[in-house]
Amino acid sequence: MLSKTLQDGLEAYAIGEKLRELRLRKKLGLVELGEHTGLSPALLSKLERGLMVPTLPTLLRIALVFSVGLDYFFADERKRRVMAITRREDRQRFPERTGDGDVSFHFESLDFPATERKLSAYYAEFEPLPPGKARAHHHDGAEILYVLRGRLELTVGKDAHALGRGDAAYFDSSVPHSYRRTSEKPCAALVVALP
Repeated sequence: MLSKTLQDGLEAYAIGEKLRELRLRKKLGLVELGEHTGLSPALLSKLERGLMVPTLPTLLRIALVFSVGLDYFFADERKRRVMAITRREDRQRFPERTGDGDVSFHFESLDFPATERKLSAYYAEFEPLPPGKARAHHHDGAEILYVLRGRLELTVGKDAHALGRGDAAYFDSSVPHSYRRTSEKPCAALVVALP
């Protein structure tokens, strides 16, 4: 029998819940999982409900079925950053590139404190450049751009698109693309990049 301190400490890891989540994600029943692990469905049920604490060899047998490491079960979810707030005063402004030459835009990361990000979000302010001076760049994934104010020319591949306040664009960011402010007044946008 485990002491209350040990039981509370183990409950924080929610091993049973993680096991159940893995099993349901793979659409396996307890009997099927038992066939893959060599463990009885009754034992697996007790583990999932937190009525029993698995030994490391037992947990490793289960982990191998789902192609996860033991660390999957022991990661402390309380330390994960499932939410992050970025205060305006904490953001830093960077040019699109360093060195000499014209800069098309400056950006601020909106999600830098978040760990395990599934996307990257930026606030961008665009500079007025003569036609043909905006430098094209590309990166894997996709991009969504939403114009907050001003007018912007977005060039994706060889096609130029005029965007104004409230306009949005989604595009494959592996295609070379560039931005150029076309309004006299400031131009800013929210840019979300998806890997």
